[in-house]
Amino acid sequence: MSLSAIRNLDHTVLLCTRLAETRAFYRDVMGFPIETDLPTWVSFRVGSALLSLRPRGPWSVCDDGPMPKGSAAVQLAFRVPPPAVDACHAELIARGIEILRGPTDLPNWRHRTLFFRDPEDNIIEIYAEY
Repeated sequence: MSLSAIRNLDHTVLLCTRLAETRAFYRDVMGFPIETDLPTWVSFRVGSALLSLRPRGPWSVCDDGPMPKGSAAVQLAFRVPPPAVDACHAELIARGIEILRGPTDLPNWRHRTLFFRDPEDNIIEIYAEY
């Protein structure tokens, strides 16, 4: 076996400076069910994948270092059925979430997209293929 045997990305860990706020965002705004809930580790089930949160900083493997305010460490893209992009936009607006770019068709990609940020300034995309 080698690196060429990798076929799936099934677990993503977000490094957090505001763990409690980010936990609430993914639980309450995004509606993801919590699978593990510890003081320094929270995992959400998103389909067949896990999205976990842990505090940014030194740990047994390395020191994550500081993150400049407004800098995104990652962009997470969540696929939904085509009609859901506009419905998600309306729901995010109703919850007071600042939108970076409202629902937009990207014909070259055959996507309809919507962009906003989580409390850690990561870029979140909700998109549909058409």
